[in-house]
Amino acid sequence: MKYNTNVHTQTLLVNGISYSKTKLPEASTPEMTELHDFLLNWFNDDLFITVQTSGSTGTPKEMKVKKEQMMNSACATCRYFNLNPNDRVLLCVPLTYIAGKMMVVRALVGKLDLHVVSVSGHPLANISLPIRFAAMIPLQVYNSLQDSIERNRMENIDIILLGGGRIDPGLEKELNIFRNSIYVSYGMTETLSHIALRKINGLDASQHYIPLPSVKVSLSSDETLIIDAPLVCENKLITNDIAVIYSDGSFDILGRKDNIVNTGGIKIQIELLEEELKPIIPHPFAISSVPHLKYGEALVLLVDGKIDEEAFLFKIKKSLPTYQIPKQIIEVDEIPYTSTGKINRAETKILAQKQIDYSKLT
Repeated sequence: MKYNTNVHTQTLLVNGISYSKTKLPEASTPEMTELHDFLLNWFNDDLFITVQTSGSTGTPKEMKVKKEQMMNSACATCRYFNLNPNDRVLLCVPLTYIAGKMMVVRALVGKLDLHVVSVSGHPLANISLPIRFAAMIPLQVYNSLQDSIERNRMENIDIILLGGGRIDPGLEKELNIFRNSIYVSYGMTETLSHIALRKINGLDASQHYIPLPSVKVSLSSDETLIIDAPLVCENKLITNDIAVIYSDGSFDILGRKDNIVNTGGIKIQIELLEEELKPIIPHPFAISSVPHLKYGEALVLLVDGKIDEEAFLFKIKKSLPTYQIPKQIIEVDEIPYTSTGKINRAETKILAQKQIDYSKLT
């Protein structure tokens, strides 16, 4: 299929209505205002467009990326999922971030029909039309599963692309039985959305991420993933993601390099420890660390809500080796999250250091 990568001749079909450089959508709702503003920037003569990172490890940053590379990424996605002109695709994630922007660019290059809904935890609540392709975050999928009507609508979306954070094993297991195609993506703002995919249901499901055809991956000396994606990145990208690469070229992400806690000379990957604790802890929680005179860093567990600390620790001690047991449990009013649904690690660490009782830190 031939894609339209000439910005000035592109048109965007939104809910069946065609828009172009000379005819932009009216800013009638917050979502359409964002779309109007994005198209205003997309159709101008600048070769670059400004995007914003998610801020999961700190303050969100702005960066400029080439429109040409965004279109390369969009073409790769349309080709991979065999999206065709007039296929209806769902925009239900914020246009503030790369995931939302790339849905619009895919519709532009692939001549897709973009169905725009309010960004919410229940994006399928008011949808009656059939959807060919949708990108959602895990929270939206989880919420949709709780309502029988929304669940049925989700089952009838041909292809669902899950991104924006790690998917809970329990959620993945529930999606295994779906008959449509559900993928988990790996990517970031710097790679202009996903550069690898993992299908989580069906006979062709995979346990590992499989890079897109134009992408190669390798490991740095620190065992972090190096991405070679010439269509979307000028240079090789050395990430902070600790990874393992298999003989067939697929890979897994174990966690972030900056989410490793070194306590008494033992390195602990926060994300892996949180996965171990999920079956035990029935509340929202996060692992973080605080300075410790003896160990350098001490693990702490932040829990959203009131708990029986003694009973909690008893369960944890039965499941974890001594060096992985948090030195203190901190009750907080709310676990800090980014706007894309990820744990905000920087704010979590600040909260831990503010509320820790150092007199009880052994």
